Amino acid sequence: MKSCPLSDRCGGCFTRDYSYERDLAYKQELLEHYLYKFAEVAPILGMDNPLHYRNKVQAVFGTDRSGRVISGIYRPGTHIIVPVRDCLLEDRVCDAILGTIRRLIGGLGISVYDEDRQTGFLRHVLLRRSPSTGQIMVVLVAGTARFPQRKGFVGNLLCAHPDITTILLNVNNEKTSMVLSDRPEILLHGPGYIEDEMLGLRFCISAKSFYQVNPVQAARLYTIAMRMARLDGTQSVFDVYCGTGTIGLIAATHGAKRVLGIELSPDAVRDAEQNARQNGIANAAFVCADASVFIKSAVRDLNSGTATDEVFRPDVVFLDPPRSGSTEQFLSALIRLNPQKVVYISCNPRTLERDLRYILDHSSYRVGGIQGVDMFPFTDHVETVCLLTHTG
Repeated sequence: MKSCPLSDRCGGCFTRDYSYERDLAYKQELLEHYLYKFAEVAPILGMDNPLHYRNKVQAVFGTDRSGRVISGIYRPGTHIIVPVRDCLLEDRVCDAILGTIRRLIGGLGISVYDEDRQTGFLRHVLLRRSPSTGQIMVVLVAGTARFPQRKGFVGNLLCAHPDITTILLNVNNEKTSMVLSDRPEILLHGPGYIEDEMLGLRFCISAKSFYQVNPVQAARLYTIAMRMARLDGTQSVFDVYCGTGTIGLIAATHGAKRVLGIELSPDAVRDAEQNARQNGIANAAFVCADASVFIKSAVRDLNSGTATDEVFRPDVVFLDPPRSGSTEQFLSALIRLNPQKVVYISCNPRTLERDLRYILDHSSYRVGGIQGVDMFPFTDHVETVCLLTHTG
């Protein structure tokens, strides 16, 4: 990787001084350190071009000492903004749009947010871009819904970047580390979402929905997950922590008899349902629920014979939790649900080790395969797909 002038202040690239070969070797060692005890860890799958892969970009806005508008990220452990103009990991088009927004904010006299005083307008900008469709989303995160120079800003931004598909305003005036508030977005331009294509399907993505930031590696990750599941048209599937339904809908078109996706975010569930409709997928449904509560309730109803037609005992469970992993409450319910296979997709080998240990200590599952995928080159994050098979 070529040298980055911000490497000593930014902290975004944990392995910024490594060659890509060394980066992959480090991640392979990390996976083996945590997971070797369960099964052989297959060689990690890297990228042909490991730069500018992030198609989701978040930037905090502020001013420097001279009052000039800047954007970037917070220095680790502080709220000091490190100005970023050209990131080696971020999509180049998104970086260019951020540059235009900085110029427009300064030129139109629109204020940036002051966290201490809780005054000012622009706080963050979130960008999503689909390389497959070319569609772009811009989310302006502001301290107030009152948008000075709104018409001029939106018009000039679209003039500079006509490929922008939609522009949204999210109001967040809370003292929080969260970029987006829970409030509904205010539509400024376009349909309010963008679409991406992956493995023959088209996915709708809204501002708050989870969607992998590296579409090239995401396609490889999901292909491996389907290969591990070995769906042949007879299996029923649960997709847990399903987000916008990506894994479940791919499974529905790659051999699953029927799919039920479980997700806590209402926005993501709406996207998942829209994704099923627009792809003509009739064998997938989605429920908005806490995964632990839903699985526990499903086990009780299935064992008592009181389950509705919408709830079934799955043969395969795809599990893709956040970095914190699953909870013992969920894993205990999963074991009682007793699927033949669990395909666990993890972005944190430390919590994956913990969860695998719990499952193996409390059940007759065994680990049948572990595959690392480098979803985040030149960072200390690594994605893993792990197959658990019931032996009882």
